[in-house]
Amino acid sequence: MKKLFLLGLFCTVLKAQDVKVSSGSLQRFSNFKSEFVSARNVDVWLPDGYSNNEKYAVLYMHDGQMLYDASTTWNKQAWEVDEVSGRFLKQKNTQKFIIVGIWNNPELRHQEYFPKKPYDLLTLEQKEIITSELEKRGKTKEMFTPISDLYLKFIVAELKPFIDKTFSTHTDQSNTFIAGSSMGGLISLYAICEYPTIFGGAACLSTHWTGTYSTENNPIPGAFIAYLKDHLPEPRNHKIYFDYGDQTLDALYKPLQEKVDVVMMEKGFSETNWKTNYFPGKDHSENSWRERFEIPLGFLFNK
Repeated sequence: MKKLFLLGLFCTVLKAQDVKVSSGSLQRFSNFKSEFVSARNVDVWLPDGYSNNEKYAVLYMHDGQMLYDASTTWNKQAWEVDEVSGRFLKQKNTQKFIIVGIWNNPELRHQEYFPKKPYDLLTLEQKEIITSELEKRGKTKEMFTPISDLYLKFIVAELKPFIDKTFSTHTDQSNTFIAGSSMGGLISLYAICEYPTIFGGAACLSTHWTGTYSTENNPIPGAFIAYLKDHLPEPRNHKIYFDYGDQTLDALYKPLQEKVDVVMMEKGFSETNWKTNYFPGKDHSENSWRERFEIPLGFLFNK
């Protein structure tokens, strides 16, 4: 174990020995401090053969504690991004990359991942209805207030400079990507909209367009769509990937994703820089996302 002080940030560096990876190596920055959000672990996956003599693209991923080694997760499922990414890099002619897994704060996950600017478009009455719905699900204990702008500041102003200083990375927009599922899909899309000069691509799996857990009298999808009409990044130099299934929570998404797809076409996105995939029979789980994770990797990284 060693301690690292860099760019005004203090954290402990571990080898993440409690997490087993099947390819590459994992380095954990434990209790990573931030001026914007609560401290959290950050896991950095390096592919086999990682070398400081090469430059690597970077994929930032949310829900970092769910990415590796299902034996360590709360539901015994994981994306297994080490296995999928290692296999992908061996089989494809692609830009080499590292993955930065950002752990969530379970008590604040909904607040951190819920896009703030679309939420601000809602009326007070609508916000109160949403708060009531989220209280029932244990997602908030007071008036729901998104802190996603602060979470993105943490990634852009603190974490990214740290990663670029610590590892051998391409630092430009065309080599910086962000990905997540469910609420993590929402915050990934919000990130590329709010910081189009930082992120060149976003992968949004099973994007949680409802924000809550029902579509009935729900103003949130309309607010998201209104926001996207004004804030989607330039298609010419950005890639956006969506997908969804039709089981469990994913059963809510099809009509909402179809409305988003209309906006994507209206804003000039085409098959070269945007993809929406539908997976009948697939549910809202890490097992499902693991099965298809190679698809967005190919979309983002294939040459």
